[in-house]
Amino acid sequence: MAEIHLIGRAASPGLAIGPVTRLTVAVARRTASEDPLQEAAALRVAIEGARAELAEQIKANQGEVADILEFQVAMLEDDTLADAAYGVISEGVAADHAWRLALDVEIADYRAAEDEYFRARAADLVDIRDRVLAHLSGVDTVARITSGSIVTADDITPSAFLTADWSHGGAIALAGGSPSSHVAMLARARGAPMVVGLGPLSETGPLPSLALVDGDAGVVVFDPEPETRRLFERRLAAASAAEAAADAGRLKPAFTADGRRIAVLLNVAGPEDLAGLDPAICDGIGLVRTEFLFETSRGLPDEDTQYAVYRRILDWADGRPVTIRTLDAGGDKPIAGLTVDGESNPFLGLRGIRLSLARPEVFRVQLRALLRAAVHGTLKVMLPMIAVPSELDRASAMLDAEFTALRTEGVACARPLLGIMVEVPAAALRAEDFRAAFYSIGSNDLTQYTMAAARDSGAVADLNDAGNPAVVALIARTVEAGRKRGVEVSLCGDAAADTRLSTALLATGLTTLSVSPIAVARLKAAIAKVGS
Repeated sequence: MAEIHLIGRAASPGLAIGPVTRLTVAVARRTASEDPLQEAAALRVAIEGARAELAEQIKANQGEVADILEFQVAMLEDDTLADAAYGVISEGVAADHAWRLALDVEIADYRAAEDEYFRARAADLVDIRDRVLAHLSGVDTVARITSGSIVTADDITPSAFLTADWSHGGAIALAGGSPSSHVAMLARARGAPMVVGLGPLSETGPLPSLALVDGDAGVVVFDPEPETRRLFERRLAAASAAEAAADAGRLKPAFTADGRRIAVLLNVAGPEDLAGLDPAICDGIGLVRTEFLFETSRGLPDEDTQYAVYRRILDWADGRPVTIRTLDAGGDKPIAGLTVDGESNPFLGLRGIRLSLARPEVFRVQLRALLRAAVHGTLKVMLPMIAVPSELDRASAMLDAEFTALRTEGVACARPLLGIMVEVPAAALRAEDFRAAFYSIGSNDLTQYTMAAARDSGAVADLNDAGNPAVVALIARTVEAGRKRGVEVSLCGDAAADTRLSTALLATGLTTLSVSPIAVARLKAAIAKVGS
């Protein structure tokens, strides 16, 4: 076949070469009863079975995987999703046909939405549709991905992605899809290159046998000519050598070329993210996201549950500092029974510290657990979405009150340092007004709010740039405020792992960066080149 060169949108970086696999989904057959009541009951059982299956998978996962599965649980628990199916069943249609009809309408609506966030969630609805159909038929219909292959499809569901072992190579090349989809998030976390928006390949001609995927540039080449393949393999070898060199230095401290020591910390969602990691790869933990503890299938966690998790993380750190962020719910992280439903703009609504202060009965439980855990290591606590000093003052007063209460009860506890996330421009502009023990810059939201460009919208991706001079200026202003007050300033957002920004970020005076474990080696290698 002639070489086919397609340009799409980069969704996950990296280079890959491999045989092409076209993703197909098995269609299960089911014998329906003639009774609408039995069919409705069968659908209810299938929905509950799918929900229970997801809940079991959530128990075995943490971080982004658990968050994505929680999103699907929340959708399944929304009765309105199935109402249309039950209505059709009452008219004599079989449960599986009714469910497919109802979900296909929802999927089409999501795909046609103006907001890319909703378009990106269409794959989750497909996943939910197929999962329930599998329970109705008793047959597993999730498509399986061959390790090391270049997967082509219109789109791909999270369940299909999670069946593959991406540690042995492979990539994703989609006709549709979105850089904001849950699968794109998973691909970035697993190091799988991904390009979306390529447009459909011919359904009638033979399937290409080989593909080259450039997840950095958003380019895919099917059936490359020998010279094209040779040049790509040279790039791939150079990238692999650079990655190997970076891995060799990940246990060493990070220094710039001119000798500045830079602290490299970890961003994690829970203890499971630390399994198998040597603490020597980092200088501590710069961000623990506690949202995973509040996932809806588990209910709101009690004090002892939270304390046990926080202690495990501190034990792993072995004396290194650990910064735990209080619950950052709301925005794109709804929690049933806690966050506010139906906000017109949830990113500007009751989220982060605003929600915690509005729900003190929940916040105080978390503060007590943190105070108890603080005796087991070097714990720091930071508050998300701080905009004005009074929010920090109120939270600090609550922390003091719970500290006093625990000591009165004779419970071992210690008061950790209390700092703030700087992710609202108002906080960055007046950082010196906050009596915080430290500042941690959340570049994702700081960029989103500064540029008025949603971080999950591909349509404004060019504006949502942490390297924009306006964002860098706010980071520099925060660093200067920390210098004047004599307190530490770190950056824990995605910008810290973007090695294209390393020089600009360190030029602001930052000396502490926090990234996901997978990004540590690459970041240390980039730091070593700064100032050369």
